[in-house]
Amino acid sequence: MGGLMQPAPATEERDSSWLTIVIAVVAVIAVAVIVALLLRSQPKPSSGPPPYAAYLKLSDFKMSAAENFVGATVSYVDGIVTNSGDRTVTHIMVQVNFKDDMGQLAQRENIPMQMLKTGGPYPEAVDFSVSPLGPGQNRPFRLTFESISAQWNHQVPEIQITDVTLK
Repeated sequence: MGGLMQPAPATEERDSSWLTIVIAVVAVIAVAVIVALLLRSQPKPSSGPPPYAAYLKLSDFKMSAAENFVGATVSYVDGIVTNSGDRTVTHIMVQVNFKDDMGQLAQRENIPMQMLKTGGPYPEAVDFSVSPLGPGQNRPFRLTFESISAQWNHQVPEIQITDVTLK
């Protein structure tokens, strides 16, 4: 009877509970590593401007502003784009950097450059796909901004071509 009353040794339970804990910890770490690898995005390489951007020259910048129909101020950067290459341009994307009084970045915008069409009663900004920019041609362009940071120094912003679509 003494054998029935004595508790079984606890060493077997401890061994199996430690084993369960170790397996659970390893499983959690493995799942975390797999999730981290799956969610990790590839860094975008900073490749600089597209190669054909070297053939596009931006010049004669002019700043202006107007009030739209709801009373908000809309700002414009107008200029001339010249295609000195041998291909036809159908779309141009630019990055526009507005600086503050200390020369630091106040606002950055990535927007499409639009051709300034002057055939109607008022100038109209349209995409270059409407009237592509051929080799050796130049055209007026317009960049339109609905709002610009209050920290902007009111100087012509830096404009860089970031994408060019060719025909």
